[in-house]
Amino acid sequence: MTTVSMEPVGVLVERGGNATDPPLNSLEDTAATFTIGTILSIMCLIGVSGNIYTLVVMCHSMRSAASMYIYIINLALADLLYLLTIPFVVCTHFLKGWYFGDAGCRILISMDFLTMHASIFTLTIMSTERYFAVLKPLDTVKRSKSYRKAIALLVWVASLILTLPMIVRIQLMAVGTKPMCQSTLSPLSYKIYISFLFCTSIVAPGLIIGYLYIQLARTYWISQTETFKQTKKLPNQKVLYLIFTIVLLFWACFLPFWIWQLLGQFHPSLPLSTKAKRNINYLTTCLTYSNSCINPFLYTLLTKNYKEYLRKNKRLWTTGNYFNRRSRFQRSPRRSPSASSQQCTESFMLTHTASLRAHNSSL
Repeated sequence: MTTVSMEPVGVLVERGGNATDPPLNSLEDTAATFTIGTILSIMCLIGVSGNIYTLVVMCHSMRSAASMYIYIINLALADLLYLLTIPFVVCTHFLKGWYFGDAGCRILISMDFLTMHASIFTLTIMSTERYFAVLKPLDTVKRSKSYRKAIALLVWVASLILTLPMIVRIQLMAVGTKPMCQSTLSPLSYKIYISFLFCTSIVAPGLIIGYLYIQLARTYWISQTETFKQTKKLPNQKVLYLIFTIVLLFWACFLPFWIWQLLGQFHPSLPLSTKAKRNINYLTTCLTYSNSCINPFLYTLLTKNYKEYLRKNKRLWTTGNYFNRRSRFQRSPRRSPSASSQQCTESFMLTHTASLRAHNSSL
């Protein structure tokens, strides 16, 4: 049975060094292990605290029925689950082996890909909703909270299905004198699987989100001219920018991880020393965990701006309803309700300001 050596924390393929490389139990390696352990522990404390706080606040805020809160809960939950693997990772780095059993192998290693896909799928859905909120605001408003909860659940189901091969084909085996997590997939099958996960977590979402934001940028560029003429003020799109910032942060933190993994699959004989490989492993590990550590601060900014939009939107709609009621008393009695309704709908769709209000209310 052909196996591929595995480690948790995104360090999937362990490649050997040259005979001239220093031993792994040297003083330098001990210092590096202590440093990475300290950094990861600090990330764990900050990230877990931040994401728990986010979950508590969002669960309380969900009473006000907002789609953005549902998706932020999804993101915070994925970040929290990923950060909870850090204590096991730190122990593995210090002990130079895996001592958490076969079930630990399956859970911890698969958790990387499960939470990674859950995060990027949720971000893709958030970007898609922003897109439709601008182009089809009435359709977006009609979507219920139950609909968005079902979408959030579907995200986790899809992520779990993509991770199943990693869960099923991982076993705990002895490598020399140390127990290590091993994939029982053949090298070719493993290469295909890793390449497929790269496409589902980076390439496909990247193309979708890139297209959506290009179209949104084009729409806003066209609409800003009319809006500026009317209000002498450019429209504020902080929520849109913050979502895009979260997406960019995800790519910045996970793309180096994927490049390193794909290099290990397609160029296994890289002329790198064991020290260089170890440092790259440590760097990509810290980057992936830093994403989950930073996100809670962005979520706070996102919800803060969202609440501001809700308050502005409420004032605008209250004022709009007052003038609409006055205008109805001044209308001709020969105008039918259906014609009035159609006129209001057309006005809503053609007026950019109203479109933006519907955009904000669908968050």
